[in-house]
Amino acid sequence: MTTPPPRPFQTIASRIAWECPWYRVRQDDILTPDGRPGVYNVIEKADAVWIVPVTAAGEVLMVYQYRYTVDEWCWEVPAGSVKPGQTREEAAREELREEVGGEGGELTYVSRAFLANGICNEIGHIFLATGVAIGPTHHEAAEVMHVHRLPIAAALRMARAGEISDGPTALALLLCAGRLEALAKAARDDKTNG
Repeated sequence: MTTPPPRPFQTIASRIAWECPWYRVRQDDILTPDGRPGVYNVIEKADAVWIVPVTAAGEVLMVYQYRYTVDEWCWEVPAGSVKPGQTREEAAREELREEVGGEGGELTYVSRAFLANGICNEIGHIFLATGVAIGPTHHEAAEVMHVHRLPIAAALRMARAGEISDGPTALALLLCAGRLEALAKAARDDKTNG
């Protein structure tokens, strides 16, 4: 692995310009690489988790959720912020339970990605949850979503065809594609042999 070059920007001062319960805006006085002064605004947000849940029958649990910010319905896997004092795994299990009623199963860490690294420091952690049982959901008042069970092949086709507009969901499905295809094959083999 190559050692990264030195930091090209110098931070002179920082202050919180605005905040709410979900994120805050930090304003930094900086020197650019050519020595000029400038201001850079950074949205500071807690890390988040995205979970690709798969039932024992080989179905991916997804939500079709209305997003006020873009005024569109979006296909998504369960996701949410890591709360203070929570591990990523605890957050993943909580979001799985709340959004799709997912319980139990094996939780595997897959990868991490910056979600909007031009303006925000939030890191998305991606998990695969297998053998998930389905129970009641616990949606928050502002969460308008419908839970769907999709065959693995259908969920992957949607991600590959650009039918999923939520970037982290598409990334999560594509990063899990090999494992998902193996699960789908195992489910087919169980039906054939059972």
